[in-house]
Amino acid sequence: MQPGRYSPEKRYTIYMQYYEVAPLRIIRAGSSTFTYASETPLQPGQIVTIEVGKKELIGLVMAQVTEPTYKTKPISSVIESTPLPESLIKLALWLAEYYTTPLATVLQTVLPRGLDKTRRNRSNQEHTSKRDRTTIVFNPDQEQAITEIMQNQEGTIILQGVTGSGKTEVYKEIARRTVAAGQSVIVLVPEISLTSQIISEFLHDFPDVIVTHSHMTEAERHMAWKQILESETPRVVIGPRSALFMPVPKLGAIIIDEAHEPSYKQEQAPRYSAIRAASVLGKYAGAKVILGSATPSITDRYLAEAAHRPIIRLDKSARSGAQASDVKVVDMTKRESFTRHRFISNQLIESIDRNLERGKQTLIFHNRRGSASTTLCENCGWAAVCPNCFVPLVLHADTYDLTCHICGHHEKVPTSCPVCHSADIIHKGIGTKLIETELHKLFPKANVARFDSDNKTDETVNSLYEDLYKGVIDIAIGTQVVAKGLDLPNLRTVGVIQADSGLSLPDFAASERAFQLLAQVIGRVGRDEHASEVVVQTYQPTNPAIVFGLKQDYESFYTYALETRKKGYFPPYTYLLKLTTVYKTEQAAIRSAKALATELKKVLNPDVRLLGPTPSFYERQHDTYRWQLVLKSPKREYLIDALRYVPTTHWQSELDPQSLL
Repeated sequence: MQPGRYSPEKRYTIYMQYYEVAPLRIIRAGSSTFTYASETPLQPGQIVTIEVGKKELIGLVMAQVTEPTYKTKPISSVIESTPLPESLIKLALWLAEYYTTPLATVLQTVLPRGLDKTRRNRSNQEHTSKRDRTTIVFNPDQEQAITEIMQNQEGTIILQGVTGSGKTEVYKEIARRTVAAGQSVIVLVPEISLTSQIISEFLHDFPDVIVTHSHMTEAERHMAWKQILESETPRVVIGPRSALFMPVPKLGAIIIDEAHEPSYKQEQAPRYSAIRAASVLGKYAGAKVILGSATPSITDRYLAEAAHRPIIRLDKSARSGAQASDVKVVDMTKRESFTRHRFISNQLIESIDRNLERGKQTLIFHNRRGSASTTLCENCGWAAVCPNCFVPLVLHADTYDLTCHICGHHEKVPTSCPVCHSADIIHKGIGTKLIETELHKLFPKANVARFDSDNKTDETVNSLYEDLYKGVIDIAIGTQVVAKGLDLPNLRTVGVIQADSGLSLPDFAASERAFQLLAQVIGRVGRDEHASEVVVQTYQPTNPAIVFGLKQDYESFYTYALETRKKGYFPPYTYLLKLTTVYKTEQAAIRSAKALATELKKVLNPDVRLLGPTPSFYERQHDTYRWQLVLKSPKREYLIDALRYVPTTHWQSELDPQSLL
C-alpha cells in the first residue's frame, strides 16, 4: 500500500453500506428482514446470499438503512445484479400482510426455485406450431371494447363476453398495442391444458412469447424467469397464476382469461387469489388489469359495480353469421328417454350417430373422473371406503383397482365381500372412464378420447390439441378441462351427462359453479354458421342454476345468486375465515375445535358470526381427522384480529375461502 492511502479500517467505515434483507426461509417468528453490510452498493430487489448461523441462505434486498448500533454480518454474494421490479416487491409485502403469511413463505412463491444454481443456457422454448389465419377484422363491439380498455390507463376492468364473442382477439389487440407502447403484458390462463390454444393464438402476433407453467422443470422455469428479468424490451408472458410473478420490464397490462375459475386461488400458503393479487400489482405498476369471462365471479362483478369500475360487454358472437345451438333438455327421471342405454339418452346417441356419418365431432362433458364412484356388496351393503380418509373408493376399470381421490390410496377390487363373503360386488355411479368404455361399445369405429386429470402426459388436451382442432378425434369426453376455452371448428354436438352433479354439495358457491360449467360447456358450440345442438341430461331441470345455465343467461343468474347470498350472509356481503384443526384422533380434533370456539366467543367483535365446530366436509384425510370453524364478518379486519387467538400448531386458517368444502 502506498503512503497516504486509507488504511483497511478507514476504507471499511467509509464504503460499508447497510441493507435490510429478507431471507427465503423463516428464521424467527415475527421477524421478516435482517440487517447486513455490503461494501458494494446494492439496490432493493437484488437477490443475494447471506449467512444465517452456519447456513448460507438466499435473500432479497428490501431497502437500504442506516448503520445499526449492533454488529452485522456481510452479504456473502450477489446472485442477480438486475433487481426485481419495485411493483413486485410491493406485491410480496402486500401478500404477506393481507393473507397474514410470513414474508419468507410469500417469497418462496414469488421467486423460482434453485436461484443459486448455475444453469446451462438453452435455446428458446419450443411452442406448438402456429396455424395460418386470415387478417382479423374486428366487429363494432370488439372495436368499442378495445377503445374503452385502452382509454383506462390503469385499474381493473371486467370484459364480460359471451362464449364465441372473440375475447381472445381483443386480448391480442390489447397486448399488441401495449407492447407497441413499450410495455410488457402478462396473460394468465386457468389451466395448463389451455395453454396450447392460447400460445397458438398469440404466436401469430408475438413470436417470442415466454411460457411458464408447473409442468416445466425447475431449470426451465428458472431460465425463463432469468430471461425475463434481464430483458430490456417488452415481453409477453403466458401461464397459470404463478406467471403473475414474472419480473417483466415496465408492466402495462395483465390479462386474466376465464377469470371466474377456482384455480386462480392457491390452496397452499400463501392462500392468495391471483385476481386480488393482479389488481394490487396493477395498481403498483400503473398497469391495467382485464378480467375476461363469459360468467364473471359473482363477487368480482359485485365489487366492480360497487367501485364503479368499467364492465365492458360483448353480447354477440364475433362471427356475424353465427347460428345459435338447438338446446335439448333430457329429464333423467323420465326413463323412456334411456331405452338404448342406461345413462346416455336416446337423443344424445342419435346426435352422435349423425355427427359420425357427417365426419363431425361430439364433446361429452361430465365432471367426475373414474369408472364408478361407489363399490358395494349387494347382499349386506358393505361399501369400499378409503382406510385413511373414510370416503368411497372410486373404481378405475382400465387398471381395475379402487382409488381414493383425496390421498391416492390404491387397492385391488375384491372378488368377494370382506364382511359376508358374498360374490355380489357391484359398482354404481358414472365417471369419465365409464363413459369412455360405454361409448367405445356404442360406437366401435369412432376415435374416442378422454381428457381428465388421470391422463398420461401424451394424452392431455395440451398434447392432443391439434388432433382435436383438426377433427381427428370423433368423440371427446372430459371433465372441466374441456368445458372452457376450446374453439373447435368441427364440433357440432355437446352432451352433458348430468348437469346437476355438483348442485347438492353443501357449499355457498355450488350453484354458481354449476351455472358456470354448464354455460361454458354449452358455449363450445353455436360459435359459427353451422347448425349445432346441445343435449343436457339432468335430474333437476327446474333448478335456477340449470335453467339460467341452459340459456347462458348470466344477468338473471347474477340477480338470483345475489339474493341467495344476501339471505345466507355470504360473500360478497360478508368476509369469511375458515379455521380447520387437524389431529390423529377424532376426540382430539373435537376437543381442540370446541376449546377454540369457546375462546373466540369471548373475544370476537359482536358483529362476527361463528359457525361450528363441525366436521369438515372431508372429515378424514391422510389418516387425520379435521374439524372446522367458519367465521363470517362484515369487516375483514375483525377476522384478522381473530387469527391472533388461533394456535400455531394443529390449526390451518384460510381467509377469503372460495369454498367451504
